[in-house]
Amino acid sequence: MSASIQTIPIPNLILMVVPVLIVIGYMFKWSLNGWNAVYAVARMLLQLVLIGYILVYIFEAEHSLVVVAVLCVMFFISGSIALHPIKNRHRHLYLHITLSLSVGCLFMLALVTQWVLALKPWFLPQFMIPIAGMIFANAMNAVSLSAERFSSETGNGVAYEIARQRSLQVALIPLLNSLFAVGLVSLPGMMTGQILSGVSPLIAVRYQIMVMCMVFGSAGISVICYLLLAKTRIFNTTTGSKMS
Repeated sequence: MSASIQTIPIPNLILMVVPVLIVIGYMFKWSLNGWNAVYAVARMLLQLVLIGYILVYIFEAEHSLVVVAVLCVMFFISGSIALHPIKNRHRHLYLHITLSLSVGCLFMLALVTQWVLALKPWFLPQFMIPIAGMIFANAMNAVSLSAERFSSETGNGVAYEIARQRSLQVALIPLLNSLFAVGLVSLPGMMTGQILSGVSPLIAVRYQIMVMCMVFGSAGISVICYLLLAKTRIFNTTTGSKMS
C-alpha cells in the first residue's frame, strides 16, 4: 500500500461543474429557484477555497490559541445554523441548543482526541479541526431536526413525552441509516480518503468505527440534552401561564 493520493488538476476539476449546471438548468426550466442553487454553489466554492488557505496557515502555525479560536467559531456558528428551521427563534432556544451541543460535542471531542487518539500535542490541528468539524456538523443537524419537530409537535398540543419521543426518533433517522449503510452501500469520507492515500483498509476501518461511534454518540447526546432542557422550558411556560 505505497500509493499516494492523486492531485486533481484544475481543468479536470472544472469538469465537475458540468453536472451541477445540468441540475441548475432543469431547476430554472421547471420553475424552481435556480438562483438559490447558483448562490449555494458559488458560496461553497468561496468557502472551501478560503478555508483551504486558512487551514494551511493554522497547520503551519500549530498554536493552541489559534486552534481554540477556530473551534469556538465553529461551535457558535453550528448553534446558530441549528436554530434556523425553528419558526419562533427565542434567545432561550439558542441558549438551549448551544448548551446541548457543548455537552454532546465537547465531551466527545475530548474523548476522541485526548484518550482514543491521545494527540501529542493535545491541540494537533491536523486532527483536532477535522474531527471537530465532523462532530459539530452532525450534532448540529440532529439537534436542528429534533428542535424543529419538537416545536411543531408541542405547537399542535402534543404532550411532552410523545413530542420528545418523536423528536428523538426523527433526529436519529439519518444517523441510524448511515450505520446500516456503512460498508455495504457507502464508504464514508474519512475511510475513502485514507484508502486513496494508501492506508491499509484494515487501519482505515478502525478510524471509521471511531468516527461512526463519535458521530452517533455526540449527536444523540446533544439531542437528548436539548429535549431535557425543553421540558424545563415547557414547565416554566405552563407555570407562568397558570400564575397569570
